[in-house]
Amino acid sequence: MNQDVIFDWGYAFSLLPDLGQALVITIQATVLGMALAVTLGLLLAMGRRAPWAVLSYPVAFVIEFVRSTPLLVQIYFLFYVLPGLGLQLSPLTTGVLALGIHYAAYCAEVYRAGIEGVPRGQLEAARALNLSSWRTATGIVLPQAIPPVVPALGNYLIAMFKDTPLLSAITVVEVLQQSKIIGSATFRYTEPLTLVGVMFLVLSLVAAFGVRQLEGWLQRRGRR
Repeated sequence: MNQDVIFDWGYAFSLLPDLGQALVITIQATVLGMALAVTLGLLLAMGRRAPWAVLSYPVAFVIEFVRSTPLLVQIYFLFYVLPGLGLQLSPLTTGVLALGIHYAAYCAEVYRAGIEGVPRGQLEAARALNLSSWRTATGIVLPQAIPPVVPALGNYLIAMFKDTPLLSAITVVEVLQQSKIIGSATFRYTEPLTLVGVMFLVLSLVAAFGVRQLEGWLQRRGRR
């Protein structure tokens, strides 16, 4: 390989298999982390809006605490503290847990905004019909609250995808870490880092397109 060449396309293409395997780890961490975030975030949002202070206050504290501390600190905390508590998790599982908990706090606030945007008359009508709290939440509130917040949740999906390189701090070999390993072995960083940048760009655009499609589908469904 000619070291005078700024960008060697042949060398770049030869890196794709290794980077592709690491990209699978990145996508896996993002998908699993986001699944945890949207689920836990909804539970946190409902807990924060609970009429019982013994539940809403601790949930509000947890949300604000997680939002106010860096993700990297949370990753280190879970990776080094959980084993001391007798909970042995793999680095990838720990990373997914950290991503999910961190972004769940942000998703909770998005859900809360969506829920508070539901007209109060809808809740009063549900009470007049003597519907249970569960029926009111699942049949009236959430179907109206979730579609408007899908774009915000999509933004967090893309943000989480771009935060996955932080998992390299706990030995998860995601795509950026793999490019750094390749660069340190060959002393050529231009090709692997450029490919990683392109991968992040393409997948972020694909995710944004998917979120727009989901938003449109929910809007069409809501008009029926």
